[in-house]
Amino acid sequence: MNIQLEKMKQRQECERRKRIAEEKHKEWVQKKREEERRERERKLSKEMAEKATKELEKMQLQEKAEVKYKEWLKKKRAEEAEKKKKEKEKEKEREAELQEKKARSEKIFKEWLHNARNKPRPVLNGYGFPRGKSTGLYFCYTTVVT
Repeated sequence: MNIQLEKMKQRQECERRKRIAEEKHKEWVQKKREEERRERERKLSKEMAEKATKELEKMQLQEKAEVKYKEWLKKKRAEEAEKKKKEKEKEKEREAELQEKKARSEKIFKEWLHNARNKPRPVLNGYGFPRGKSTGLYFCYTTVVT
């Protein structure tokens, strides 16, 4: 009976140890699952944070590029306006020079015309105009020697 009692105690002890081992295993598995879940959540939150950071950087970069583009466009338009202004000034200068040249030419022409009217005419003493009067047509005959 002692042996049976001893065997029974051993069996109970074995079963108790088995239960404890199973419970510990279940706890370990549960802890492991919890740890893995936390790790997944941590990775996911890290990825989300990185993604949000990248999006923010992208938006900042885009805003910066937009600001630079607007500055460039403003500068370009200012340059074009300055170029047009210079072209208009040159055109005005050309027109003024042309007008001045035209006025000078007209003045010189009027002076010449005034002087030409008042200038004495040359006396026509030449062939066919003895004493300034026309006497008719004179023909010049040449002899051909053969």
